[in-house]
Amino acid sequence: MFLVDFIIHIDSHLQQLVSEYGTWVNGILFLIIFCETGLVILPFLPGDSLLFAAGSLASLQGSQLNPHLLFVGLTLAGILGDSVNYWAGKEFGLTVFTSGKFRFLKQAHLDKTHAFYLKYGGKTIIIARFIPIIRTFAPFVAGIGTMSYRRFITYNVIGATLWVGIFVYAGFYFGQLPLVQKNFKLVILAIIILSITPPVIEYLKHRSGKNKTGHT
Repeated sequence: MFLVDFIIHIDSHLQQLVSEYGTWVNGILFLIIFCETGLVILPFLPGDSLLFAAGSLASLQGSQLNPHLLFVGLTLAGILGDSVNYWAGKEFGLTVFTSGKFRFLKQAHLDKTHAFYLKYGGKTIIIARFIPIIRTFAPFVAGIGTMSYRRFITYNVIGATLWVGIFVYAGFYFGQLPLVQKNFKLVILAIIILSITPPVIEYLKHRSGKNKTGHT
C-alpha cells in the first residue's frame, strides 16, 4: 500500500524530499532508477512516473533540480543498472528462478520477456525500457542468452537515453501546465496504464492462443 501511495502521490513525495534533502535528491533518484533497472528482485519500483514527476519539479521557478543534470544522471543510472542486470544474468542465470530462494520472482515474468526477445530480437532492450517489469527482466534475460555485451551495451545506451529523455523533458515542458497540474494524479495513472498496456495485450493474446490450441 505504501508503494501504491508513493506512486500515485509521487509529486508530493518528491517535493517533500527536495525540501528536506535539496540537491541530494539527485542521488536518491539515481539510486531508485539504478535499483529498478539493475536489480531483478525489484521490478516494482516506479520508473516512468518518477522520471516525469522529477522533470515536472525541475521546471518550477527556484527548483533545486536541473532537468539537464537529471537527464545525464538518470540516463547513466539506467545504463549502469541494465549493465549490472546483464552480468547478473550471465553469472547466475536461471538458478535465480529455480533455486526457490526468491519466491517472489515469477517464472511467468521470465517467459514473457523471453517471448519479447523471440519477437523483437536485440531491440527488446530498447522497447523494454518503456514497459514496467519487462524493463527489469530484459537485461537479465540478455545475459542468460547469447547476446554479446558489445551488442547489448549499444541497445542499452540508446534505450536509456530515449527513456529518460522522453519522460524527464515531457515532465519539464508539460508538467506545470495548468491542465496537467490540476489532474496530476490522473496523468501519473495514465502513464502507468499506458506503460502496462503492451504486456497486458501480449498476455491476453498468449492466453487466447493457448485456449484455441486447447480446443483444437
